[in-house]
Amino acid sequence: MTDRSDYVFYAALMLLPADGTVLGWYMPFWTPISPWLLMLYTALNWRLMPIVYHRFRRFLLFPLVALMLSMIGWATVAFHPLPALWSFLGLAGALACLASLEIAVRIKRLDWRHMIRIILIAYWIAFAVGVVQFLAIHLDITFVRDWFSKLMAREYITADSPWGGNRPQFLFAEPSYIGMHLYGVLLPLMWMMRGRDRVYVKRLRNLIIVFAAGSILMGAGVRIIIDTGVALLIAIIETLNLHDRRIRKRAFITSTAIVLLTAAAALTNGRVRSIVEQGPLAGDTSSSARLSQTLTPVIALIQHPMNLFTGFGAGNIAEANRLGTTTAYAMLNGPDAAAPWWVWKNMSPDSTFTMSAYTSFITEFGLIGLTALVVIVISHISERHLRNRTTICWLILVAYLYVQFEGYAFYALPLFIWGMKTNTASRSAAPLSAWTSTPCP
Repeated sequence: MTDRSDYVFYAALMLLPADGTVLGWYMPFWTPISPWLLMLYTALNWRLMPIVYHRFRRFLLFPLVALMLSMIGWATVAFHPLPALWSFLGLAGALACLASLEIAVRIKRLDWRHMIRIILIAYWIAFAVGVVQFLAIHLDITFVRDWFSKLMAREYITADSPWGGNRPQFLFAEPSYIGMHLYGVLLPLMWMMRGRDRVYVKRLRNLIIVFAAGSILMGAGVRIIIDTGVALLIAIIETLNLHDRRIRKRAFITSTAIVLLTAAAALTNGRVRSIVEQGPLAGDTSSSARLSQTLTPVIALIQHPMNLFTGFGAGNIAEANRLGTTTAYAMLNGPDAAAPWWVWKNMSPDSTFTMSAYTSFITEFGLIGLTALVVIVISHISERHLRNRTTICWLILVAYLYVQFEGYAFYALPLFIWGMKTNTASRSAAPLSAWTSTPCP
């Protein structure tokens, strides 16, 4: 460590998996701790921010674009101060993750091996928590179930959980977040370790395999099955040698086997069978909720072309829902259906969410805001001359993960951006000293 503030950074790493407990502070649909610690770490090291700004100025200036677009929505639609604040704090959390990595690794040159060890320990603990929850559910250990039901902000452990009970959720806000952590954080870290330390590559790989397989076997949810299949296919493509016919043949056979195994694993899940037999609306309450929460703001955007481009403003997802509920409800339940009164009653600016980062982002900041962010990311990649297979696969994986996750402050995108800037995603990995000895501009 270089100073006491580094304790905050290491604490943030240790608490990465703890994003669903009552100990965390609220962000839309999850209660993480690490983003707040990373914001604190950035604030404690404010003197180093000019260096960070020099390297990531376009990303650090993006909130100004979001603010200007939001002002249009606030002036024409509505302004809800607290939801707007949560939205911008989400953006701040993502930028704090980016800045913290730059400060800790490249500027202060802290030993990255300690960071990887802490992350490994944190996620093994999270997996052990899931095993304890699984045993408590199936062995009917009431006091353990009750303890975890009080620990989690939104629990999935008890049988009468309104979110779909009798499922281990580890320390995550919900079981569907497993793939976000495994394939948004751990798998990219494994890619970044290649050429630097084989031991940590192996340890990260083992953790990912055990966590994914254990989650599927314990019946944690449907999404981890799909996420694992997608991540495996992307990982195969990322390592594929296109010039070797035997390797191409082996990759094709392996990919086919993965698709079949993923389908088989999905069909053994009761929720998936119900969706297949009855459809996504009648077959599963979770899938129908996700569809309606994603569709409703999109309908409002289509009905209001001006807002489609500029957004409704930060914190105004509830306003978009009010405008699109009647049409969306009719589309999902029939042309003569009218939205019941409880839909309107339960729709408040403080509690409305979409379950998709793309839907939330376009609803708040419009296509202009999303296009601006995409252009910044693509230009960031192009400037580093990193248009290689690893970069493309990593970007596709990150883009896929946010389809069913709306937390702006999550770590997958900032980790990708920082990895590109430090040239860690290239096929020819840099030496071990790349993170600790490269001089900063």
